[in-house]
Amino acid sequence: MAFNPQDVEFDERLIKKYAKPAPRYTSYPTAKEFTPTLQEKEWRNKIIQSNERGRPLSLYFHIPFCQSACHFCGCNVIITRRKEVVEPYLEHLFKEMDLVKDLLSPDRKVVQLHWGGGTPNYLEDYQMVKLMEEIKNRFDFEEKAEVSIEIDPRYIDRDKVFLLRDIGFNRISFGIQDFNPKVQQAVNRIQPEEMIFNVMGWIREAGFESVNIDLIYGLPYQTVETFADTIDKVIELNPDRIANFNYAHVPWLKRLQRNIDKSTLPPPQEKLNILKMAIKKLTDAGYIFIGMDHFAKPDDELAVAQRERTLHRNFQGYTTHPEAELFGFGATSISMLHDAYAQNHKILRPYYSNIQQGKLPIERGIILNWDDILRRDIIMRLMSHFTLIKKEIEDKYGIDFDTYFKKELQELKEMEQDGLLKLYPDRIEITPAGRLLIRNISLTFDIYTKMGKDQKFSQAI
Repeated sequence: MAFNPQDVEFDERLIKKYAKPAPRYTSYPTAKEFTPTLQEKEWRNKIIQSNERGRPLSLYFHIPFCQSACHFCGCNVIITRRKEVVEPYLEHLFKEMDLVKDLLSPDRKVVQLHWGGGTPNYLEDYQMVKLMEEIKNRFDFEEKAEVSIEIDPRYIDRDKVFLLRDIGFNRISFGIQDFNPKVQQAVNRIQPEEMIFNVMGWIREAGFESVNIDLIYGLPYQTVETFADTIDKVIELNPDRIANFNYAHVPWLKRLQRNIDKSTLPPPQEKLNILKMAIKKLTDAGYIFIGMDHFAKPDDELAVAQRERTLHRNFQGYTTHPEAELFGFGATSISMLHDAYAQNHKILRPYYSNIQQGKLPIERGIILNWDDILRRDIIMRLMSHFTLIKKEIEDKYGIDFDTYFKKELQELKEMEQDGLLKLYPDRIEITPAGRLLIRNISLTFDIYTKMGKDQKFSQAI
């Protein structure tokens, strides 16, 4: 029996058994395996070698600044109201672009551009215009490139929304997290309902092609009833995509989360009930479960790509351009080539210092071997398509799948007995009950995480 990749089934028994901490697999090997042993010269050579593949480009720009602290935040951000920090940061972004551009073939076109953060709309209008001009002066864009930005709806007005559209953005994303005032107060992110609906109205008026909304379940004071109200209002907003993230409370890793009283968090059973309710409401409203925590309308590019089995994952999440190589600019950003990953310095001082010396500002990274690339392909196919055709892997890598992965297939048999997946002679298919546990299923093929000690990942659910 073939399963519909868009079906999802909530099985509480299986979730409680299997939903252990696991990577989100925005890469394989994961960023946990990055080391400082990757040298700048070696990374330069990898970029030059990448030109031989001639793949298109995906560009990411990290704007780390925020005006206020969201207590749930797990991102690398700089909280400051001193807007003068932006100009030197932009100047170094421009220089970093020059360093990378000089290593790339000019015929490699950009198919994706994304500004993330932090808060990209922390920039003043003229700074946003300038940054986009500097990017387009250095890189050649495909006519139908995806150009997206994350915004904080608290710091934007109608004119700025239209400016973003005018300078080339065609996709936009913003966080709501929760509409409930008590929850918002607890996480230090006050966003009145009227404000959110106004922002969405401006976005639609400006003609953005796709709108994504971020939610978080597991925040202080959330209940099934209160979050159901949030889901209803989000459905009324009618975004093209919705991400419903699981809040991971790790105050020993994320300092801002120390402001959250652990006793106010919903207990595990309530959290599960919140997730179950959200999935039902969103799928009943016509959204397709893409995977992990993402939902999209049936005609959205993500849903179409999943049906056509061209969906992929990278450090920006699900992507419709699996062929593109990702170059990250700015502090803490990550670049992904076919056979190497590198992450920039997180701290501004060494990031600036490297660029001033004419060096690519990388702090750590990893060179992939053949087995890494093979296993990454398998994990990403499972994460994106919920199915794996063995012959596709065998033809691409010249292996006998059952022989090479004999141990892994044996491990999957218990999951098959529990109903998470089906093992066929020619393929592996994830069942609707296994969709929510895809991270834990994919872990079977991850030799690094299974061997690693003291690996700290968020709960899968």
